[in-house]
Amino acid sequence: MADRRRRLEPPPRLVDWSILALVAFEVGSGLVSLTVGTPDGAWLFTLHALAGLTLVGLLGWKFRRVRRRVTDRSLWDGATPVSILLGTLAVAALATGVYWTLSGPVWVLAWPLLTVHMALGLLVVPVLAWHLRHRFRLPTRRDVEGRRTALQYTALLGGGALAWRAQEAVGDALGRERRFTGSKEEGSGDGNDFPVTSWVADDPDPVDTGDWALTVDGEVERALELDYAAVTPGPADADGADAPIDATDERALLDCTSGWYSEHDWRGVRVGDLLDEAGATDRARWVRFESVTGYRWSLPVAEARDALLATHVDGDRLSHGHGAPLRLVAPGRRGFQWVKWVTRIEVRRRQDLGQWLAVFVSGLD
Repeated sequence: MADRRRRLEPPPRLVDWSILALVAFEVGSGLVSLTVGTPDGAWLFTLHALAGLTLVGLLGWKFRRVRRRVTDRSLWDGATPVSILLGTLAVAALATGVYWTLSGPVWVLAWPLLTVHMALGLLVVPVLAWHLRHRFRLPTRRDVEGRRTALQYTALLGGGALAWRAQEAVGDALGRERRFTGSKEEGSGDGNDFPVTSWVADDPDPVDTGDWALTVDGEVERALELDYAAVTPGPADADGADAPIDATDERALLDCTSGWYSEHDWRGVRVGDLLDEAGATDRARWVRFESVTGYRWSLPVAEARDALLATHVDGDRLSHGHGAPLRLVAPGRRGFQWVKWVTRIEVRRRQDLGQWLAVFVSGLD
């Protein structure tokens, strides 16, 4: 039996490098998936799941091979504790991902289980880098050659695909409805009664609408500064005059990267109407939306024109936690790109690459 198992198992170094490749893919695809919000990107989530389940098989081979070095303390060296930590983090990341797929909404303290899964996956990276300093071995040509190796990896990939199909079937049988992103429905159509989440420390004090104003500037013919009444759509203002900007209603789905989605009727002003009012120039290519916290995100100008700046959700005024007085509604984008507490719109020639830093440091000062 032991000889048969050894024949089924690929060469050790090839297993190790396969694990490294799949971990790199899992981390990379997981990060990229945070920005994917439309069904045409569903393939990335499928590959992420397939790679994770294939990684389970590789780790099984790895753990069987090293179990004696781990269980016998006399064989430990200085790198062994870190190797054990790495294995623990890898198993925890895979287990939380699988459990999220099969369970209903699960929260661990203040965080959804999907967020815990992502955090564990990211923690694997520095521990793996340290592990490689002490265990790095290049595969030889002999490790990757041979018909047997090809058949072993074909069987491994086939097993991963079958496991994925079984996982999906079990989830369907349990009634665990998810979007292609893995997100699960919470609070659709209930006004402000859906989860309040903030990216990093992005949580300002409530905004005083009397002191607040929306600025529209950059590549425009005339900069605008609008108070709350000017961007609050309605049939008429207090004096009976027509509202300065026509109201727009749109049903849109907010898909948060923390693992939930919620669909609502949003009411506000169309960004394209504001750009027309300001006279966006022919040089305009991007539109950047800035929060009172310094948080910001950019959209291509054509996409931004169709986006909404919402003051209401399902007929209720937005609550502070959901971005009052004004938040971006960008269908097809993930939740962290729906900027809250918007105070400035800058029309630009180029995309603001600094937004990737801003999303991590906003609200920390």
